[in-house]
Amino acid sequence: MPVNIALIAHDKKKAAMIEFCMTHKETLANHHLIATGTTGKQVREATNLSIRPFKSGPMGGDQEIGARIAQGKVDIVFFFRDPLTAQPHEPDVSALFRLSDVYEIPLATNIKTAEMLIQAMKSDS
Repeated sequence: MPVNIALIAHDKKKAAMIEFCMTHKETLANHHLIATGTTGKQVREATNLSIRPFKSGPMGGDQEIGARIAQGKVDIVFFFRDPLTAQPHEPDVSALFRLSDVYEIPLATNIKTAEMLIQAMKSDS
């Protein structure tokens, strides 16, 4: 059964997100993908996965995905964040994390956690 997956990556983590999506393209292709603007565009160009992009994170994309979480329209979030660089939209990022906790949405902020979620998705199939 397809699930709704959100893809988000800070600038310094976009290459890691692309690599992750290329590695797991076959699995991800069976699900509904949404993403913040730049991340979605770059992943789609590299993988040809079908991705519905929203605005870029700093322009409101994090908030758009947060709204979808609150509406029950997101099942998993892969958010590869850069913990070593201050983000100008940090309050939006914090709100997204809070919503993931409130609505008990699995949230992977690094590749190792994302790999575990992918494995869990495969075992549920």
